[in-house]
Amino acid sequence: MNVVEQYARAQIVTDADAPQAMDRGAVPVRLSYDPERDPRTVRVRLTGTPAREWTLPRDLLEHGLRTSVGSGDVQVWPCGRVQTVVEFHSAQGVSVVQFETKALTRFLRRTYVAAAAAEPVPH
Repeated sequence: MNVVEQYARAQIVTDADAPQAMDRGAVPVRLSYDPERDPRTVRVRLTGTPAREWTLPRDLLEHGLRTSVGSGDVQVWPCGRVQTVVEFHSAQGVSVVQFETKALTRFLRRTYVAAAAAEPVPH
């Protein structure tokens, strides 16, 4: 099994899905990648209350570390040298989450190793 999971902390900048009373500080996040389920996507799960999960293209996340990119309901852009912002749009509004770029880079490296290991060996 080549599933990659990494826990990180992220800063909620705005959160349309949560009640006003929710702490908008650092929240635990689970990043996950399953090359057998879908080798093109990663999942971002905010593990607070209420828990929310989004699926986004892995290459969108990677490109967003260097430049502003978007696809559908997800936008990603660098914020200075050490932060990356991911913006999720939903029927409830917009959720903006700020990550340390180093944590996202580490996670993406691990996904490429897992993807390579999951590829069938040519005969």
